[in-house]
Amino acid sequence: MDEYEKPLKDVEAHLGYEFQDPALLRLALTHPSYAHEHPEAGGGEHHNQRLEFLGDAVLDFLVAAWLYRQFPDYSEGPLTRLRATLVRTTTLAKLAEVLELGQVLLLGHGEEENGGRERSANLCDALEATVGALYLDGGLDAVWSLLGPWFVRETEAILEAESYMDAKSRLQEWAQAEVGITPGYRIVDEEGPDHAKTFTAQVLLDERVVGEGAGPSKRMAEQAAAHQALVQLTSEP
Repeated sequence: MDEYEKPLKDVEAHLGYEFQDPALLRLALTHPSYAHEHPEAGGGEHHNQRLEFLGDAVLDFLVAAWLYRQFPDYSEGPLTRLRATLVRTTTLAKLAEVLELGQVLLLGHGEEENGGRERSANLCDALEATVGALYLDGGLDAVWSLLGPWFVRETEAILEAESYMDAKSRLQEWAQAEVGITPGYRIVDEEGPDHAKTFTAQVLLDERVVGEGAGPSKRMAEQAAAHQALVQLTSEP
C-alpha cells in the first residue's frame, strides 16, 4: 500500500468528499520542492501550481457569484473589498489549517526544514490547488458544499470587524443622532434547506419599516437591511 494513502483518506474525511481520482488530491498537495527532489514521482512540473492557478479562478468566481446574490444592495466597491478579504492569502491559509492540509503536504527536504508546513503562502497554495482538484473531480457543487458554510461564517466575522461594511453600526449612529431612535430588526421570512437557508430581515424605526434585506444568516440579513435603510435615508452609497 502507498504510505501516502492514509493521509489522503484523512484529508478526504476533513473535506467530506471522496475523490473519484485520488491522484488529483495528491497532486494538489505536492509542493514544487518535493517534485524537484523526487523525479521518480514525476518530477519537473508534477506539482500543485497548475491546480493552484485553476483553484484561484474557481474561488474568485464562486465567491463573487455568492456575494452578488446575497447582497443585492451592495455596490461594486463593497463587494470587491469583501471578496478580496475572503480570498486573501491569510484567510485561505486559515481554512487550510482547519482542514489540516499543512500536515500532509509533500515537501522537499529544504522546505520542510525551513518551516514550510506553517508558511501561509504554502497553505494558501495548497488550499487553492485542492479547490482546483475538487472542481475537476466533482464540479462547482463539490467545491461550494465544502466552502459555502465556511465563507458564510467568515463573512459574518468580516462584517462585524470591518467598520466600512458594518451597516448596522452606522445606521444606529445615524438614527440616534438624527431621530433619537434605536433601530429594531425582525426576521420576516426564511427559505431553503438547512444547509443553504436564505433569511429576510426588516429594519424598523418606531415601527416603520425603513429597509429590508436578505442573507444566508439572520445577522447578515440584518446587515443587508441596514444597508438598504442607509441608502434610502441618507443617500449613502
